[in-house]
Amino acid sequence: MSAPASNAGYDEWLDALADGEGYALACPDGHGSLPPRRVCPECGSATLTEEPLAETGTVETYSVVHVAGPRFADDAPYVNAVADFGPVRLTGVLRGVSPDVDGVDVGDGVAVGVEERATDGEPLVVFRPAGGE
Repeated sequence: MSAPASNAGYDEWLDALADGEGYALACPDGHGSLPPRRVCPECGSATLTEEPLAETGTVETYSVVHVAGPRFADDAPYVNAVADFGPVRLTGVLRGVSPDVDGVDVGDGVAVGVEERATDGEPLVVFRPAGGE
């Protein structure tokens, strides 16, 4: 049996995020991106540095998922959100809120971390209300 597939760069980024040391990649022109990258997707610069990810972000948009795919079946219903963390936007599951239209608003502050999917225990980018609300 072969070893599970690895997402070089992304797996290391998830580990750093789980350890509270999340980062974004930045080029000399200030464009932000997420691993894995070898060049800036905006300007093509091959000079990328790791910059600390902000501790909190802002919900830009979200969707409540009631009918999930097989890998998220045991998580449903859940809120899938995109949050702005300065130079980058992250997509993740918003936990700690009610999965209905009153549970979240655009502009809400969120903290980011890594937790497990309920269905299979795989790591997942997760947001929680900032300040432990």
